[in-house]
Amino acid sequence: MTGPGFLAVDSGGSGLRVVVGAGGRGPLARDASGEPVRTGARGLDPGHLMEQLVPMARALCAEAGVEGTATAVVGAAGLASLGDALRAELPGALARELGVRRVVLAADAVTAYVGALGARPGAVIAAGTGVIAVGTDLAGWRRADGWGHLLGDCGGGAWIGRAGLDAALRAHDGREGGSARLLASAEDLFGPAAGLPGRLYPRTDRPAVLASFAPRVGECAADGDPVAVAVLRAAARHMAGSAAAVCPAAGEPVVGLTGGLFRMGAVLLGPLDEELAERLPGVRRIMAEGDPLHGAVRMAEDLTAGSFALPGDEKMLYVAGPADEDVTRAADVRT
Repeated sequence: MTGPGFLAVDSGGSGLRVVVGAGGRGPLARDASGEPVRTGARGLDPGHLMEQLVPMARALCAEAGVEGTATAVVGAAGLASLGDALRAELPGALARELGVRRVVLAADAVTAYVGALGARPGAVIAAGTGVIAVGTDLAGWRRADGWGHLLGDCGGGAWIGRAGLDAALRAHDGREGGSARLLASAEDLFGPAAGLPGRLYPRTDRPAVLASFAPRVGECAADGDPVAVAVLRAAARHMAGSAAAVCPAAGEPVVGLTGGLFRMGAVLLGPLDEELAERLPGVRRIMAEGDPLHGAVRMAEDLTAGSFALPGDEKMLYVAGPADEDVTRAADVRT
């Protein structure tokens, strides 16, 4: 058996991913659930998170030979806007159930940032169904977009899919701006165009359905369809604008990319590189070194080693120190 270790958690739309590790030895055991944490009138439900996390954490500690977890980093989708109950209750619950003394609650955009760039200044674009840009100068955090498919997420998968379907329906109607190629692809995926509203509007997972068409837009762009090419150019312009809004002004600009949307490849990355270069001269664009879970592990390892230097933030990076004493800056936490 080894001494107390760390717990790293990624809570997202597909459930929990959990890692137990030890300082100097890295991740030792991992598990995942397929059930997302419930959201109710109080926002993200801390009780439901603990119901899933506690048995997994105990089993993983036994598997890894770790005598409890003194440190925990929990990255959670929706923490910034729906995390009040988690911030109020999770540190105490983790202390009671698992003996955790130091807790970091981070928005998934922050763990995505650390997974992509580590603890250094820069900006990260996280793009999947939605899109958000996060930046830090290691003194504070800035975010842009990430407002959901009705109010923002401009350039994300749902945005691209909707723009592609708009062009398909324009072609169906004979209106300007349509694309016969996108119409054929939409009907191949969803059936006759006239029936698309009836198949889409009643769905509770509309953003995911819209995003499912984004790869088809990418395929049409790769085949040279000018409307699809224009959609991806506009998406790149939106994402680059968000990155420029959060990227630190000082030093060489570094922008990391993370998320499944970038698997689209050169048809999106090409225009994105051009748009970034226009807004951030001298920018260095890199693909993510790791995903949000990797970011949570990095943060837990740094916290265990006493080298945690990321700035705290009331909404995006909440830190509770020894004896559940809240602190405003993560760098103030000591062993």
